[in-house]
Amino acid sequence: MGQYTASQRKNVRILLVGDAGVGKTSLILSLVSEEYPEEVPPRAEEITIPANVTPEQVPTSIVDFSTVEQSEDALAAEINKAHVVCIVYAVDDDDTLDRITSHWLPLVRAKCNPSLDGDGDAEAEAEGDIQREPIRKPIVLVGNKIDLIEYSTMDSVLAIMEDYPEIESCVECSAKTLHNISEMFYYAQKAVLHPTSPLYMMEEQELTSACKKSLVRIFKICDIDGDNLLNDYELNLFQRRCFNTPLQPQILDEVKAVIQKNVPDGIYNDAVTLKGFLFLHCLFIQRGRNETTWAVLRRFGYNDHLEMCQEYLRPPLKIPPGSSTELSHRGQQFLIAVFERYDRDGDGALSPEEHKMLFSTCPAAPWSYSTDIRKSCPINETTGWVTLHGWLCRWTLMTLIDVVKTMEYLAYLGFNVHENDSQLAAIHVTRERRIDLAKRQSSRSVYKCHVIGPKGSGKTGMCRGFLVEDMHKLIGKEFKTNVVHCINSVQVYGQEKHLILRDIDVRHALDPLQPQEVNCDVACLVYDSSNPRSFEYVARIYIKYYAESKIPVMIVGTKSDMDERRQDYLMQPSEFCDKYKLLPPHLFSLKTNKKELYTKLATMAAFPRFQAAWILFYKHRLVQLWESAHLRQFGLMTEDPKLWWKAGLGVAAATMLGFIVLKTLSAAGAHSR
Repeated sequence: MGQYTASQRKNVRILLVGDAGVGKTSLILSLVSEEYPEEVPPRAEEITIPANVTPEQVPTSIVDFSTVEQSEDALAAEINKAHVVCIVYAVDDDDTLDRITSHWLPLVRAKCNPSLDGDGDAEAEAEGDIQREPIRKPIVLVGNKIDLIEYSTMDSVLAIMEDYPEIESCVECSAKTLHNISEMFYYAQKAVLHPTSPLYMMEEQELTSACKKSLVRIFKICDIDGDNLLNDYELNLFQRRCFNTPLQPQILDEVKAVIQKNVPDGIYNDAVTLKGFLFLHCLFIQRGRNETTWAVLRRFGYNDHLEMCQEYLRPPLKIPPGSSTELSHRGQQFLIAVFERYDRDGDGALSPEEHKMLFSTCPAAPWSYSTDIRKSCPINETTGWVTLHGWLCRWTLMTLIDVVKTMEYLAYLGFNVHENDSQLAAIHVTRERRIDLAKRQSSRSVYKCHVIGPKGSGKTGMCRGFLVEDMHKLIGKEFKTNVVHCINSVQVYGQEKHLILRDIDVRHALDPLQPQEVNCDVACLVYDSSNPRSFEYVARIYIKYYAESKIPVMIVGTKSDMDERRQDYLMQPSEFCDKYKLLPPHLFSLKTNKKELYTKLATMAAFPRFQAAWILFYKHRLVQLWESAHLRQFGLMTEDPKLWWKAGLGVAAATMLGFIVLKTLSAAGAHSR
């Protein structure tokens, strides 16, 4: 995909109004025929000029209005349909000039805002206390018959422009000599495609606050090294991205000289400051080059109201049923670059202030720093700040559960501009889950595990333990913040995978689960091994929701450091797992500080319905345990070949035993399927 630019209007509709005899119809006919018409009808028919013959390459319709042939209702309809209204006056008739302010401008305002016209809507607004911004239709003032006088009316017209901000421009022309005819319609087109009023306040001779805010965001995005300056390299990149052409060194020097002359602190260390950048755009607008500033704004996703376009923020993304969304390599690289740009002290972590600055180009941060990202992702355990690994984890989480939000924030941070592509390039859509199940292997790198169990079972501690190096720090801690998701990476057969743990409470054994609480890549059903009434919850959940499903399930008994209690249920956990052909319950405790549970869960998600892969893990662990228990008695540093020969026989025996267990459980798994 090529360069993405926010779309603008696909057509322009121009309406000409004014007193009788000012030459509205003559102007239209002179433009079309390129000669002055000797006979002029009361009203010209609507004409459409093809895009290829207009300066802006946009189809343009020109509509004439006649007070003789048309009613006031027809006028109101035409004003509302038009994108721009040209009010024509005769430069040789002061009365027609006076009626611009006494009649035509108030009339256009009233027809665009019925409540100003004395209609019933005014009462409705008063009753409902509705505050609405008045609609400002762009206006171009056109002085015709300039061939009849030797003076200009521009001073009078400029005074009118100061009182009516909707007036975009003014022009004097002659339908008879064709002077400025093309320019008049170009200005009308320009008033629609590159309006001044959203950018500039005539009275204050200043950029509007909305325009300043947009340009500040653009400046920050283009400031690649984060030094609050745009150097020559950054300015050249900016020029290429917005106009597809490099900035010649001579022109760049001239631009800097103009800024330096008018804004002393607009240049610093031969680079452009934010003040200089804003001044430059103010100068473009004052010199009538609105299209330059609009080209920049639209390249960065802004519409005519200086709001981010929805199609820019949310490009259409097709996600087949059963597929999921992950960050692509380009998406990850972009986010790494953003992190490194705002990690000003280079400590590999984002402080709260750095985090705030990073999202200063966005309406707000996508998450809370203190109560969300620090509780759901790995952090620097000394400072409590978010590391690069944690930063990527949090984006990975958001991409899986809310990919639209990910695309929005990538746009706010400038992905579209830096990567010269839409955010779709930052997203990878995985293959459908049914294909993974058929192949018994997942191609995904991000898995969602639902951790389900009764309140107080220890599942929240289990989830938080996934984020820290030393789980002992969590012992006795009360988890006040209600963070639903925890994410970290694990190794599955040498490949890095991200595992998302979603904490789901079950308050009563018979409480129903919603489909979105059931469906996941792997389910972890948690009970408190020291509470005799705890297992019943997860047993009922398994039978009701997972016994007939294809979702792999792991049953976990927490608080294994305490005395294990017999469960008040038909079967004990081990018997239950044996009956339903599940792996034996995994006993877990924060005090042991062992993290193999998370690897098991990720492995089960990576190999759905593939019992052998899970058991391989146990076989490997069995050999490790046997080696650690028995090889020591032979002496690891011994030089006696007989002892090593005995050790070899022992390892072979353990391997054979694991193979037998593997075959048996694989057969049992096949039988259960």
